[in-house]
Amino acid sequence: MVDALLAVIRAQQDRIAELEEIVQRLRDEIAILKGLKPRPQIAPSRLEQPPRPPPAEGDKRPGSEKRPKNARLTITQELRLGFPDPPPGSVSKGYEEYVVQELVMYAEATRYLRERIVTPDGQSLLAPLPADVLPGKHFGPSLVAYILHQYHHNHVTQPLLLEELEQKGFAISAGQISHILTEDNRVFHEEKAEVLAAGLASAAYIQVDDTGARHQGQNGYCTHIGNAFFAYFASTDSKSRVNFLEVLRGAYSDYAIDEVATAYWRKYELSAALIASLSEGPAHFADAAAWQARLKELGITAVRLVRITTEGALLGSLMAHGVPPALTVLSDGAGQFNILVHAACWVHAERPLARMIPHNEEHRLAIEGVRQQIGELYRDLKAYQEQPQPEQAAALTARFEALCAQRTGYPSINSVLNDMREHQADLLRVLERPETPLHNNASESDIRDYVKKRKISGGTRSDDGRRCRDTFASLKKTCRKLGVRFWDYLRDRIRGLAKIPRLADLIRQRAAEATAGKVQAMPA
Repeated sequence: MVDALLAVIRAQQDRIAELEEIVQRLRDEIAILKGLKPRPQIAPSRLEQPPRPPPAEGDKRPGSEKRPKNARLTITQELRLGFPDPPPGSVSKGYEEYVVQELVMYAEATRYLRERIVTPDGQSLLAPLPADVLPGKHFGPSLVAYILHQYHHNHVTQPLLLEELEQKGFAISAGQISHILTEDNRVFHEEKAEVLAAGLASAAYIQVDDTGARHQGQNGYCTHIGNAFFAYFASTDSKSRVNFLEVLRGAYSDYAIDEVATAYWRKYELSAALIASLSEGPAHFADAAAWQARLKELGITAVRLVRITTEGALLGSLMAHGVPPALTVLSDGAGQFNILVHAACWVHAERPLARMIPHNEEHRLAIEGVRQQIGELYRDLKAYQEQPQPEQAAALTARFEALCAQRTGYPSINSVLNDMREHQADLLRVLERPETPLHNNASESDIRDYVKKRKISGGTRSDDGRRCRDTFASLKKTCRKLGVRFWDYLRDRIRGLAKIPRLADLIRQRAAEATAGKVQAMPA
Protein backbone atom coordinates (compact mmCIF):
# COMPACT_ATOMS: atom_id res chain seq x y z
CA MET A 1 0.00 0.00 0.00
CA VAL A 2 2.80 2.41 0.93
CA ASP A 3 4.71 1.62 -2.27
CA ALA A 4 1.61 2.29 -4.34
CA LEU A 5 1.07 5.64 -2.66
CA LEU A 6 4.74 6.56 -3.17
CA ALA A 7 4.44 5.71 -6.85
CA VAL A 8 1.34 7.93 -7.16
CA ILE A 9 3.09 10.79 -5.34
CA ARG A 10 6.17 10.54 -7.55
CA ALA A 11 4.02 10.46 -10.68
CA GLN A 12 2.26 13.59 -9.49
CA GLN A 13 5.59 15.25 -8.73
CA ASP A 14 6.77 14.47 -12.24
CA ARG A 15 3.56 15.86 -13.69
CA ILE A 16 3.90 19.02 -11.60
CA ALA A 17 7.50 19.44 -12.75
CA GLU A 18 6.40 18.99 -16.37
CA LEU A 19 3.67 21.61 -15.99
CA GLU A 20 6.12 23.98 -14.31
CA GLU A 21 8.44 23.59 -17.28
CA ILE A 22 5.57 24.35 -19.70
CA VAL A 23 4.62 27.43 -17.69
CA GLN A 24 8.23 28.61 -17.67
CA ARG A 25 8.51 28.19 -21.45
CA LEU A 26 5.35 30.27 -21.89
CA ARG A 27 6.80 32.91 -19.58
CA ASP A 28 9.97 32.94 -21.67
CA GLU A 29 7.96 33.46 -24.86
CA ILE A 30 6.04 36.33 -23.23
CA ALA A 31 9.32 37.86 -22.06
CA ILE A 32 10.74 37.69 -25.59
CA LEU A 33 7.62 39.35 -27.01
CA LYS A 34 7.95 42.10 -24.41
CA GLY A 35 11.61 42.57 -25.24
CA LEU A 36 12.77 41.17 -21.90
CA LYS A 37 15.49 38.61 -21.30
CA PRO A 38 14.30 35.01 -20.83
CA ARG A 39 15.85 32.70 -18.29
CA PRO A 40 19.27 31.22 -19.13
CA GLN A 41 19.18 28.20 -21.41
CA ILE A 42 20.16 24.77 -20.12
CA ALA A 43 23.71 23.81 -21.00
CA PRO A 44 24.19 21.43 -23.95
CA SER A 45 24.72 17.72 -23.54
CA ARG A 46 27.88 16.63 -21.79
CA LEU A 47 28.30 13.56 -24.02
CA GLU A 48 30.47 15.46 -26.51
CA GLN A 49 32.11 17.64 -23.83
CA PRO A 50 34.33 15.30 -21.79
CA PRO A 51 36.33 16.93 -19.01
CA ARG A 52 39.72 18.13 -20.18
CA PRO A 53 42.77 16.81 -18.35
CA PRO A 54 44.81 19.45 -16.56
CA PRO A 55 47.69 20.73 -18.74
CA ALA A 56 51.09 19.31 -17.99
CA GLU A 57 53.81 21.67 -16.87
CA GLY A 58 55.31 23.46 -19.82
CA ASP A 59 52.39 22.70 -22.16
CA LYS A 60 51.11 25.64 -24.19
CA ARG A 61 47.51 26.61 -24.70
CA PRO A 62 46.13 24.97 -27.90
CA GLY A 63 46.45 27.32 -30.84
CA SER A 64 49.18 29.40 -29.25
CA GLU A 65 52.05 27.82 -31.19
CA LYS A 66 54.03 30.26 -33.27
CA ARG A 67 53.73 29.97 -37.05
CA PRO A 68 54.84 32.15 -39.96
CA LYS A 69 52.18 34.83 -40.37
CA ASN A 70 53.00 35.53 -44.00
CA ALA A 71 53.37 31.93 -45.18
CA ARG A 72 50.06 31.99 -47.07
CA LEU A 73 50.49 35.47 -48.55
CA THR A 74 51.00 36.07 -52.25
CA ILE A 75 53.30 39.06 -52.70
CA THR A 76 51.80 41.17 -55.50
CA GLN A 77 54.53 43.79 -55.69
CA GLU A 78 57.97 44.40 -54.20
CA LEU A 79 59.49 47.84 -53.68
CA ARG A 80 63.09 48.52 -52.72
CA LEU A 81 63.50 51.43 -50.32
CA GLY A 82 66.95 52.90 -50.22
CA PHE A 83 68.10 54.83 -47.17
CA PRO A 84 67.55 58.57 -47.86
CA ASP A 85 70.66 60.74 -47.67
CA PRO A 86 72.97 58.25 -45.91
CA PRO A 87 75.93 59.74 -44.04
CA PRO A 88 79.17 59.77 -46.07
CA GLY A 89 81.10 56.51 -45.83
CA SER A 90 78.01 54.38 -45.00
CA VAL A 91 78.05 50.75 -46.24
CA SER A 92 74.89 48.96 -47.41
CA LYS A 93 74.14 45.70 -45.59
CA GLY A 94 71.29 44.57 -47.82
CA TYR A 95 67.54 44.85 -47.28
CA GLU A 96 65.15 43.67 -44.55
CA GLU A 97 61.58 42.55 -45.28
CA TYR A 98 58.56 44.49 -44.05
CA VAL A 99 55.24 43.23 -45.43
CA VAL A 100 52.13 45.42 -45.51
CA GLN A 101 48.70 44.06 -46.52
CA GLU A 102 46.15 46.44 -48.04
CA LEU A 103 42.66 46.11 -49.46
CA VAL A 104 42.21 47.80 -52.82
CA MET A 105 38.54 48.35 -53.58
CA TYR A 106 37.16 50.93 -55.98
CA ALA A 107 34.55 51.21 -58.70
CA GLU A 108 35.89 50.73 -62.19
CA ALA A 109 33.72 51.46 -65.22
CA THR A 110 34.92 50.60 -68.71
CA ARG A 111 33.27 52.08 -71.80
CA TYR A 112 33.70 49.79 -74.83
CA LEU A 113 33.39 51.55 -78.18
CA ARG A 114 32.32 48.70 -80.43
CA GLU A 115 32.83 49.18 -84.12
CA ARG A 116 29.88 48.40 -86.33
CA ILE A 117 30.47 47.35 -89.90
CA VAL A 118 28.31 46.50 -92.85
CA THR A 119 29.47 43.59 -94.96
CA PRO A 120 29.27 43.54 -98.77
CA ASP A 121 26.22 41.30 -98.57
CA GLY A 122 24.41 43.86 -96.37
CA GLN A 123 24.87 42.33 -92.90
CA SER A 124 25.35 44.74 -89.96
CA LEU A 125 27.95 43.34 -87.55
CA LEU A 126 29.16 44.62 -84.19
CA ALA A 127 32.65 44.05 -82.78
CA PRO A 128 32.53 41.30 -80.09
CA LEU A 129 33.11 42.09 -76.44
CA PRO A 130 36.16 40.70 -74.62
CA ALA A 131 35.85 37.15 -73.31
CA ASP A 132 35.73 38.21 -69.65
CA VAL A 133 32.61 40.37 -70.14
CA LEU A 134 29.50 38.46 -69.05
CA PRO A 135 27.00 38.27 -71.91
CA GLY A 136 23.94 40.41 -71.40
CA LYS A 137 25.26 41.96 -68.17
CA HIS A 138 26.62 45.41 -67.48
CA PHE A 139 28.48 44.24 -64.37
CA GLY A 140 31.82 42.48 -64.33
CA PRO A 141 32.34 38.95 -62.97
CA SER A 142 34.19 40.14 -59.87
CA LEU A 143 31.32 42.47 -58.95
CA VAL A 144 28.75 39.71 -59.48
CA ALA A 145 30.84 37.32 -57.37
CA TYR A 146 31.20 40.00 -54.68
CA ILE A 147 27.42 40.52 -54.49
CA LEU A 148 26.79 36.76 -54.23
CA HIS A 149 29.54 36.36 -51.64
CA GLN A 150 28.37 39.25 -49.49
CA TYR A 151 24.78 38.05 -49.52
CA HIS A 152 25.19 34.30 -49.15
CA HIS A 153 28.47 34.04 -47.25
CA ASN A 154 28.48 37.19 -45.12
CA HIS A 155 24.68 37.44 -44.73
CA VAL A 156 24.57 41.08 -45.86
CA THR A 157 20.98 42.11 -46.65
CA GLN A 158 20.00 43.54 -50.04
CA PRO A 159 19.35 47.08 -48.72
CA LEU A 160 22.78 47.16 -47.07
CA LEU A 161 24.39 45.78 -50.22
CA LEU A 162 22.77 48.54 -52.26
CA GLU A 163 23.95 51.20 -49.82
CA GLU A 164 27.48 49.78 -49.72
CA LEU A 165 27.87 49.63 -53.50
CA GLU A 166 26.49 53.12 -53.97
CA GLN A 167 28.95 54.45 -51.39
CA LYS A 168 31.77 52.78 -53.34
CA GLY A 169 30.71 54.61 -56.49
CA PHE A 170 28.71 51.96 -58.38
CA ALA A 171 25.54 52.86 -60.30
CA ILE A 172 23.31 49.90 -59.47
CA SER A 173 19.66 49.56 -58.46
CA ALA A 174 17.88 47.33 -55.96
CA GLY A 175 16.24 45.49 -58.86
CA GLN A 176 19.61 44.76 -60.48
CA ILE A 177 20.96 43.35 -57.21
CA SER A 178 17.86 41.18 -56.86
CA HIS A 179 18.31 39.98 -60.45
CA ILE A 180 21.93 38.97 -59.77
CA LEU A 181 20.91 37.12 -56.59
CA THR A 182 17.91 35.24 -57.95
CA GLU A 183 18.14 34.90 -61.74
CA ASP A 184 20.51 33.47 -64.35
CA ASN A 185 22.05 31.05 -61.84
CA ARG A 186 21.46 27.86 -63.83
CA VAL A 187 25.14 26.88 -63.54
CA PHE A 188 24.92 26.84 -59.76
CA HIS A 189 21.57 25.00 -59.65
CA GLU A 190 22.97 22.26 -61.88
CA GLU A 191 26.03 21.84 -59.69
CA LYS A 192 23.88 21.64 -56.57
CA ALA A 193 21.95 18.74 -58.15
CA GLU A 194 25.27 17.03 -58.95
CA VAL A 195 26.38 17.46 -55.33
CA LEU A 196 23.35 15.56 -53.99
CA ALA A 197 23.65 12.73 -56.52
CA ALA A 198 27.38 12.28 -55.88
CA GLY A 199 26.99 12.63 -52.12
CA LEU A 200 24.29 9.95 -51.88
CA ALA A 201 25.96 7.54 -54.32
CA SER A 202 29.31 7.64 -52.49
CA ALA A 203 28.05 7.93 -48.90
CA ALA A 204 28.19 5.25 -46.23
CA TYR A 205 25.88 7.43 -44.13
CA ILE A 206 24.06 10.74 -44.28
CA GLN A 207 22.97 13.06 -41.49
CA VAL A 208 19.62 14.83 -41.75
CA ASP A 209 17.74 17.57 -39.96
CA ASP A 210 15.13 20.24 -40.69
CA THR A 211 14.19 23.72 -39.55
CA GLY A 212 11.54 26.33 -40.22
CA ALA A 213 11.74 28.36 -43.45
CA ARG A 214 9.10 30.98 -44.23
CA HIS A 215 8.16 31.55 -47.86
CA GLN A 216 5.69 34.09 -49.22
CA GLY A 217 4.46 34.77 -45.70
CA GLN A 218 3.72 31.10 -44.95
CA ASN A 219 5.56 28.73 -42.62
CA GLY A 220 7.53 26.04 -44.39
CA TYR A 221 10.55 23.84 -43.74
CA CYS A 222 14.11 23.43 -44.91
CA THR A 223 15.60 19.93 -44.93
CA HIS A 224 19.34 19.38 -44.63
CA ILE A 225 21.12 16.30 -45.97
CA GLY A 226 24.86 15.83 -45.72
CA ASN A 227 27.93 14.20 -44.23
CA ALA A 228 31.63 15.03 -43.96
CA PHE A 229 31.92 15.77 -47.71
CA PHE A 230 28.75 17.58 -48.78
CA ALA A 231 25.73 19.56 -47.62
CA TYR A 232 22.39 19.91 -49.38
CA PHE A 233 19.45 22.16 -48.46
CA ALA A 234 15.91 22.01 -49.87
CA SER A 235 12.99 24.20 -48.76
CA THR A 236 9.43 22.87 -49.07
CA ASP A 237 5.99 23.70 -47.76
CA SER A 238 5.68 20.70 -45.42
CA LYS A 239 7.67 17.99 -43.72
CA SER A 240 6.79 14.32 -43.88
CA ARG A 241 8.36 11.08 -44.98
CA VAL A 242 6.99 11.61 -48.48
CA ASN A 243 8.56 15.06 -48.52
CA PHE A 244 11.90 13.70 -47.28
CA LEU A 245 11.94 11.02 -49.97
CA GLU A 246 11.14 13.64 -52.60
CA VAL A 247 14.04 15.76 -51.36
CA LEU A 248 16.37 12.75 -51.48
CA ARG A 249 15.23 12.11 -55.05
CA GLY A 250 16.73 15.47 -56.04
CA ALA A 251 16.17 16.51 -59.65
CA TYR A 252 14.18 13.36 -60.55
CA SER A 253 10.37 13.33 -60.46
CA ASP A 254 9.49 9.70 -61.24
CA TYR A 255 7.92 6.88 -59.20
CA ALA A 256 8.91 3.22 -59.51
CA ILE A 257 7.28 -0.06 -58.54
CA ASP A 258 9.89 -2.77 -57.97
CA GLU A 259 11.02 -5.19 -55.30
CA VAL A 260 12.12 -2.29 -53.09
CA ALA A 261 8.65 -0.74 -53.19
CA THR A 262 6.84 -4.03 -52.64
CA ALA A 263 9.12 -4.91 -49.70
CA TYR A 264 8.29 -1.54 -48.14
CA TRP A 265 4.57 -2.14 -48.59
CA ARG A 266 4.83 -5.57 -46.94
CA LYS A 267 6.74 -4.02 -44.05
CA TYR A 268 3.79 -1.72 -43.38
CA GLU A 269 1.32 -4.60 -43.81
CA LEU A 270 -0.50 -3.61 -46.95
CA SER A 271 -2.77 -6.40 -48.13
CA ALA A 272 -1.42 -8.91 -50.63
CA ALA A 273 -4.32 -8.12 -52.97
CA LEU A 274 -3.48 -4.40 -52.97
CA ILE A 275 0.22 -5.07 -53.60
CA ALA A 276 -0.71 -7.44 -56.44
CA SER A 277 -2.98 -4.87 -58.10
CA LEU A 278 -0.26 -2.23 -57.86
CA SER A 279 2.33 -4.61 -59.32
CA GLU A 280 0.20 -5.82 -62.25
CA GLY A 281 0.15 -2.51 -64.13
CA PRO A 282 2.88 -0.11 -65.22
CA ALA A 283 6.07 -0.14 -63.16
CA HIS A 284 7.22 3.40 -63.87
CA PHE A 285 5.46 6.77 -63.64
CA ALA A 286 7.01 9.96 -64.97
CA ASP A 287 5.68 12.41 -62.40
CA ALA A 288 3.27 13.00 -59.52
CA ALA A 289 0.29 13.52 -61.81
CA ALA A 290 0.77 10.11 -63.45
CA TRP A 291 1.23 8.43 -60.05
CA GLN A 292 -1.89 10.04 -58.56
CA ALA A 293 -3.89 9.03 -61.63
CA ARG A 294 -2.77 5.41 -61.12
CA LEU A 295 -3.83 5.45 -57.46
CA LYS A 296 -7.21 6.91 -58.40
CA GLU A 297 -7.62 4.27 -61.09
CA LEU A 298 -7.09 1.54 -58.48
CA GLY A 299 -9.45 3.22 -56.03
CA ILE A 300 -6.71 3.96 -53.50
CA THR A 301 -8.01 7.08 -51.78
CA ALA A 302 -7.59 6.45 -48.03
CA VAL A 303 -4.99 8.84 -46.61
CA ARG A 304 -2.90 6.09 -45.00
CA LEU A 305 -2.87 3.91 -48.13
CA VAL A 306 -1.97 6.84 -50.39
CA ARG A 307 0.87 7.80 -48.06
CA ILE A 308 2.38 4.30 -47.73
CA THR A 309 2.08 3.41 -51.42
CA THR A 310 3.64 6.76 -52.38
CA GLU A 311 6.50 6.26 -49.92
CA GLY A 312 7.23 2.84 -51.39
CA ALA A 313 7.18 4.11 -54.98
CA LEU A 314 9.49 7.00 -54.07
CA LEU A 315 11.85 4.57 -52.36
CA GLY A 316 11.88 2.45 -55.51
CA SER A 317 12.76 5.54 -57.53
CA LEU A 318 15.65 6.35 -55.18
CA MET A 319 17.17 2.90 -55.56
CA ALA A 320 16.76 3.05 -59.33
CA HIS A 321 18.76 6.30 -59.41
CA GLY A 322 21.76 4.95 -57.53
CA VAL A 323 21.03 5.49 -53.86
CA PRO A 324 22.45 2.44 -52.05
CA PRO A 325 19.79 0.44 -50.15
CA ALA A 326 22.22 0.00 -47.24
CA LEU A 327 22.62 3.76 -46.77
CA THR A 328 22.54 4.78 -43.10
CA VAL A 329 20.32 7.77 -42.25
CA LEU A 330 21.32 9.43 -38.97
CA SER A 331 18.72 11.75 -37.47
CA ASP A 332 17.47 13.24 -34.23
CA GLY A 333 14.76 10.58 -34.11
CA ALA A 334 12.04 12.41 -36.09
CA GLY A 335 9.74 9.83 -37.70
CA GLN A 336 9.95 11.19 -41.24
CA PHE A 337 13.66 10.29 -41.38
CA ASN A 338 13.20 6.65 -40.33
CA ILE A 339 13.96 4.97 -43.66
CA LEU A 340 16.63 2.68 -45.12
CA VAL A 341 19.08 1.84 -42.28
CA HIS A 342 18.19 4.32 -39.56
CA ALA A 343 20.53 5.48 -36.79
CA ALA A 344 19.58 7.68 -33.83
CA CYS A 345 21.48 10.49 -32.15
CA TRP A 346 22.70 9.83 -28.59
CA VAL A 347 22.71 13.52 -27.70
CA HIS A 348 19.00 13.77 -28.50
CA ALA A 349 18.28 10.56 -26.61
CA GLU A 350 19.99 11.90 -23.48
CA ARG A 351 18.64 15.46 -23.84
CA PRO A 352 15.37 14.90 -21.88
CA LEU A 353 17.46 14.05 -18.80
CA ALA A 354 19.57 17.20 -19.29
CA ARG A 355 16.40 19.30 -19.45
CA MET A 356 14.74 17.61 -16.51
CA ILE A 357 14.28 19.87 -13.47
CA PRO A 358 14.62 17.82 -10.26
CA HIS A 359 12.00 18.44 -7.57
CA ASN A 360 14.07 17.05 -4.69
CA GLU A 361 17.60 15.90 -3.92
CA GLU A 362 16.77 12.22 -4.40
CA HIS A 363 15.39 12.97 -7.85
CA ARG A 364 18.51 15.01 -8.73
CA LEU A 365 20.80 12.15 -7.67
CA ALA A 366 18.77 9.67 -9.71
CA ILE A 367 19.04 11.88 -12.82
CA GLU A 368 22.78 12.36 -12.36
CA GLY A 369 23.30 8.64 -11.81
CA VAL A 370 21.56 7.68 -15.04
CA ARG A 371 23.34 10.45 -17.00
CA GLN A 372 26.67 9.21 -15.69
CA GLN A 373 25.92 5.65 -16.84
CA ILE A 374 24.90 6.94 -20.27
CA GLY A 375 28.08 9.01 -20.48
CA GLU A 376 30.29 6.01 -19.61
CA LEU A 377 28.56 3.79 -22.19
CA TYR A 378 28.78 6.57 -24.78
CA ARG A 379 32.53 6.94 -24.28
CA ASP A 380 33.00 3.18 -24.70
CA LEU A 381 30.91 3.21 -27.88
CA LYS A 382 33.05 6.06 -29.16
CA ALA A 383 36.20 4.04 -28.43
CA TYR A 384 34.64 1.10 -30.29
CA GLN A 385 33.90 3.39 -33.23
CA GLU A 386 37.53 4.51 -33.43
CA GLN A 387 38.90 0.96 -33.13
CA PRO A 388 36.12 -1.58 -33.85
CA GLN A 389 36.49 -4.91 -32.12
CA PRO A 390 33.47 -7.08 -33.00
CA GLU A 391 33.95 -9.31 -29.97
CA GLN A 392 33.03 -6.34 -27.77
CA ALA A 393 29.66 -5.75 -29.43
CA ALA A 394 27.79 -8.29 -27.29
CA ALA A 395 29.11 -6.82 -24.05
CA LEU A 396 28.22 -3.27 -25.09
CA THR A 397 24.74 -4.41 -26.10
CA ALA A 398 24.27 -6.12 -22.73
CA ARG A 399 25.32 -2.92 -20.93
CA PHE A 400 22.82 -0.91 -22.95
CA GLU A 401 20.03 -3.35 -22.13
CA ALA A 402 20.91 -3.31 -18.43
CA LEU A 403 20.95 0.49 -18.45
CA CYS A 404 17.48 0.71 -20.01
CA ALA A 405 16.02 -2.08 -17.85
CA GLN A 406 16.73 -0.39 -14.50
CA ARG A 407 13.95 1.35 -12.58
CA THR A 408 14.67 4.46 -10.58
CA GLY A 409 11.31 4.96 -8.90
CA TYR A 410 10.67 8.10 -10.96
CA PRO A 411 8.38 7.75 -13.99
CA SER A 412 10.01 10.71 -15.77
CA ILE A 413 13.42 8.99 -15.75
CA ASN A 414 11.96 5.58 -16.52
CA SER A 415 10.14 7.03 -19.52
CA VAL A 416 13.46 8.23 -21.01
CA LEU A 417 15.01 4.80 -20.47
CA ASN A 418 11.98 3.09 -22.04
CA ASP A 419 12.28 5.34 -25.08
CA MET A 420 15.97 4.47 -25.43
CA ARG A 421 15.15 0.77 -25.21
CA GLU A 422 12.53 1.12 -27.98
CA HIS A 423 15.23 2.65 -30.20
CA GLN A 424 17.99 0.21 -29.24
CA ALA A 425 18.80 -0.86 -32.80
CA ASP A 426 19.08 2.76 -33.95
CA LEU A 427 21.22 3.88 -31.00
CA LEU A 428 23.55 0.87 -31.33
CA ARG A 429 23.91 1.12 -35.10
CA VAL A 430 27.59 1.95 -34.60
CA LEU A 431 28.26 -1.65 -33.53
CA GLU A 432 27.51 -2.94 -37.02
CA ARG A 433 28.50 0.24 -38.89
CA PRO A 434 31.39 1.95 -37.09
CA GLU A 435 31.57 4.70 -39.72
CA THR A 436 28.25 6.09 -38.46
CA PRO A 437 28.59 9.03 -36.04
CA LEU A 438 27.03 8.71 -32.60
CA HIS A 439 25.43 12.14 -32.72
CA ASN A 440 23.83 14.48 -35.22
CA ASN A 441 25.77 17.60 -34.23
CA ALA A 442 27.30 18.05 -37.69
CA SER A 443 23.87 18.34 -39.32
CA GLU A 444 22.69 20.77 -36.65
CA SER A 445 25.84 22.82 -37.19
CA ASP A 446 25.28 22.94 -40.95
CA ILE A 447 21.66 24.00 -40.62
CA ARG A 448 22.52 26.67 -38.03
CA ASP A 449 23.97 28.81 -40.82
CA TYR A 450 20.61 28.61 -42.59
CA VAL A 451 18.85 29.63 -39.36
CA LYS A 452 21.17 32.63 -39.07
CA LYS A 453 20.24 33.70 -42.60
CA ARG A 454 16.55 33.31 -41.76
CA LYS A 455 16.87 35.47 -38.67
CA ILE A 456 18.64 38.22 -40.59
CA SER A 457 16.59 38.29 -43.79
CA GLY A 458 13.32 36.62 -42.78
CA GLY A 459 11.60 34.53 -45.42
CA THR A 460 11.80 34.42 -49.20
CA ARG A 461 9.24 36.06 -51.47
CA SER A 462 9.76 34.40 -54.86
CA ASP A 463 10.28 30.79 -55.89
CA ASP A 464 13.54 31.81 -57.58
CA GLY A 465 14.68 33.46 -54.35
CA ARG A 466 13.93 30.35 -52.30
CA ARG A 467 15.68 28.12 -54.81
CA CYS A 468 18.77 30.35 -54.87
CA ARG A 469 18.96 30.51 -51.09
CA ASP A 470 18.97 26.71 -50.94
CA THR A 471 21.45 26.38 -53.80
CA PHE A 472 24.07 28.79 -52.50
CA ALA A 473 23.72 27.51 -48.92
CA SER A 474 24.42 24.00 -50.27
CA LEU A 475 27.39 25.05 -52.37
CA LYS A 476 28.89 27.24 -49.65
CA LYS A 477 28.81 24.47 -47.04
CA THR A 478 30.04 21.86 -49.51
CA CYS A 479 32.99 24.09 -50.48
CA ARG A 480 33.90 24.46 -46.82
CA LYS A 481 33.82 20.69 -46.26
CA LEU A 482 36.00 20.10 -49.32
CA GLY A 483 38.52 22.82 -48.45
CA VAL A 484 37.55 25.03 -51.42
CA ARG A 485 37.36 28.76 -50.80
CA PHE A 486 33.85 29.91 -51.63
CA TRP A 487 35.10 33.22 -53.06
CA ASP A 488 37.45 31.41 -55.45
CA TYR A 489 34.65 29.02 -56.38
CA LEU A 490 32.21 31.84 -57.23
CA ARG A 491 34.74 33.70 -59.38
CA ASP A 492 35.72 30.50 -61.19
CA ARG A 493 32.16 29.52 -62.05
CA ILE A 494 31.03 33.02 -63.02
CA ARG A 495 33.99 33.47 -65.35
CA GLY A 496 33.55 29.95 -66.73
CA LEU A 497 37.20 29.06 -66.08
CA ALA A 498 36.61 25.53 -64.70
CA LYS A 499 39.96 25.63 -62.91
CA ILE A 500 38.29 24.39 -59.73
CA PRO A 501 37.07 20.81 -60.26
CA ARG A 502 33.38 20.01 -60.14
CA LEU A 503 32.31 19.63 -56.52
CA ALA A 504 30.72 16.27 -57.32
CA ASP A 505 34.07 14.97 -58.54
CA LEU A 506 35.77 16.18 -55.37
CA ILE A 507 33.09 14.48 -53.25
CA ARG A 508 33.61 11.15 -54.99
CA GLN A 509 37.38 11.54 -54.68
CA ARG A 510 37.29 12.33 -50.94
CA ALA A 511 34.85 9.50 -50.26
CA ALA A 512 37.08 7.02 -52.13
CA GLU A 513 40.14 8.24 -50.24
CA ALA A 514 38.34 7.88 -46.91
CA THR A 515 37.24 4.34 -47.77
CA ALA A 516 40.76 3.37 -48.86
CA GLY A 517 42.19 4.84 -45.65
CA LYS A 518 39.82 2.81 -43.50
CA VAL A 519 40.67 -0.39 -45.37
CA GLN A 520 44.39 0.21 -44.82
CA ALA A 521 43.80 0.97 -41.14
CA MET A 522 41.94 -2.30 -40.51
CA PRO A 523 43.96 -4.92 -38.65
CA ALA A 524 45.17 -7.83 -40.70
